[in-house]
Amino acid sequence: QVQLVESGGGLVQAGGSLRLSCAASGLTFSSYVMGWFRQSPGKEREFVAAISWSGGRTSYADSVKGRFTISRDNAKNTVYLQMNSLKPEDTAVYYCAADYRRVGKSLREYKYDYWGRGTQVTVSS
Repeated sequence: QVQLVESGGGLVQAGGSLRLSCAASGLTFSSYVMGWFRQSPGKEREFVAAISWSGGRTSYADSVKGRFTISRDNAKNTVYLQMNSLKPEDTAVYYCAADYRRVGKSLREYKYDYWGRGTQVTVSS
């Protein structure tokens, strides 16, 4: 049974930083593309970042490029999202997701089979 458990959310002032973690179990972690998504009240869930199974490729939404960094530790079955220069508009529930690797597929094309329950990030102005 696949489980993805996010942690590290919280309340932070604008300009601050947070580091989210997502611990995975029940899957061969190094064979999965991992992604981060977010959803705020009244809005659709949106893509934030993704990382290939080896960590060699990453992709970011334009809104977070240059401020957020996705990384992974395959030995710890964990994916991270380092968030710097946070803005009030980054306030959302952040979810991690996993999908089995497919050679030749763009990171933005993955639909993700497995999802965590999310962690709340609130950025105050």
